[in-house]
Amino acid sequence: MPRAVLPPSIVQPEAWLRHLFSAKAAIDGGVVRRKSSDMERIVGRTRFEAELRRRGFRAVENEGQIVIFCNRGALRLIE
Repeated sequence: MPRAVLPPSIVQPEAWLRHLFSAKAAIDGGVVRRKSSDMERIVGRTRFEAELRRRGFRAVENEGQIVIFCNRGALRLIE
């Protein structure tokens, strides 16, 4: 049976963050990606950035997408 998905307008910020950081890739120290507009609408940039700092994670934003590195490793931009 398909899982029910709530529209972003009624998702609670804590539930969105919990769902994001409970993804297998996040748990394994990998990378997850989300729409910037969803993050801003549901959680807000200030709260999201605070959660990244609390966890020691980093993220980059490009063309409406946020890529979250769910580990404390160093980042190096390759152009």
